Amino acid sequence: MKVNSPNQRRFLIAFLVLAGIASILWAISHYSGVVIHPYLLAGFRWAAIVTLCGYAFFRRSLTAWIFAGMLVGAEIGYDLTFASDATRLKVAADLQVLSSIFLRLIKTIIAPLIFSTLVVGIAGHSNLKQVGRMGIKALLYFEIVTTLALFIGLAAIHISRAGEGLTPPPNAAAAAVSGTPAQKWTDVLLHVFPENIARSVAEGQVLQVVVFSIIFGIALALIGEEKRRPMMAFCGSLSEVMFKFTNIIMLFAPIGVAGAMAYTVGTMGFGVMANLAELVMTLYAALAVFLLCVLLPVALIARLPVKRFIKAVAEPVTIAFATASSESALPRAMECMEAFGVPRQVVAFVLPTGYSFNLDGSTLYLSLASIFVAQAAGIHLTFGQQLVMVFTLMLTSKGVAGVPRAMLVILLGTLDSFHLPIWPVLLILGVDQFMDMARTATNVLGNCLASAVIARWEGELGTETPSPAVMDAVAQ
Repeated sequence: MKVNSPNQRRFLIAFLVLAGIASILWAISHYSGVVIHPYLLAGFRWAAIVTLCGYAFFRRSLTAWIFAGMLVGAEIGYDLTFASDATRLKVAADLQVLSSIFLRLIKTIIAPLIFSTLVVGIAGHSNLKQVGRMGIKALLYFEIVTTLALFIGLAAIHISRAGEGLTPPPNAAAAAVSGTPAQKWTDVLLHVFPENIARSVAEGQVLQVVVFSIIFGIALALIGEEKRRPMMAFCGSLSEVMFKFTNIIMLFAPIGVAGAMAYTVGTMGFGVMANLAELVMTLYAALAVFLLCVLLPVALIARLPVKRFIKAVAEPVTIAFATASSESALPRAMECMEAFGVPRQVVAFVLPTGYSFNLDGSTLYLSLASIFVAQAAGIHLTFGQQLVMVFTLMLTSKGVAGVPRAMLVILLGTLDSFHLPIWPVLLILGVDQFMDMARTATNVLGNCLASAVIARWEGELGTETPSPAVMDAVAQ
């Protein structure tokens, strides 16, 4: 965290000291047998959180407030675990409304923001060859990176063997969770194209909105200047308004994040991590390897300023991690990448397209989770069978909306088509929220990096000055 004033420094030091004391007391009470009153432990935790809120107040950074919101929500959820089941579930459900409000507001932004920015980017430059060239480059990049993520996930689960040794529950044969029918490649291709644009917007089909916007922008570029000018002015104004709209909604982000964390911890508790800790650790370790061995070298090869890039993506990645929703971070990611120096037309094309084709974290998770299921069921799969299954998972995940638990639905449907049991997925459900947070944050980070790489590839990184509305949004 960057410290710019004495007040910030004082609050940050106080937070670190109080958090350290709370951690030491917790360790003493859990491992030494010394009884420490729960209220004393809670008092130090809340004192640390309050000082962090003080730091966020003086720091005047939305990222700091979001992080503080995560801790406030986690603490409220943890305190709820001491209440009765009925009270805990009722309060947790009430707090989830806060995150639901935030997600609903975010979803209202996505379609008009993508439409307006893409149309202006395509029709405004009248360079249709660039659109086609950029699309080919983006798809090539997406497939290379997601394939690497797939193999890293496979390697990680084979090294940890987290699924081996699990005992099926007594009702394993009857256990079933509804999945989604297996998709053919023709279904995936057909899903890309909109049948009704209003329906696509209502259902949150981002890729279909992108296709409609591209064709609309191309058509607009092909008509005369007199007819094109009014629509260009409308779309330009709409994009600026939507960025301001995003700016307003983001003020609610810390509250929405707090609600999401309170619901997750309050209903599941921290103890749920113990049962499947090895699987969760395997995923986090694999994602760390992917970040260090794939995304970091890509950034260095593209000659991106890594420190400035990390600072630019910190806020959307934090939002994605806390809400486990890629959609919640999309508007902010578009603003941050434009402020980073990626031209608007590149951001508007690459980021939404990447949400369907560049699911790095989700692809890694699918390969890891599918083999975990086979290990738990004691079913040996040849390397060829594993490749067929994980490539099928990667294919069927294309076009899935970036919403919480979407990958779990895809996993269920594909396992059924490969005649693998469902009961291990019931175990994954207990910790899927924690894994969803990590893989979603990786998806957002990978897509932000993709937009910067494509802009560098096109020779346009840093060539355009971001709009005042964008700079005002990211400066808050």
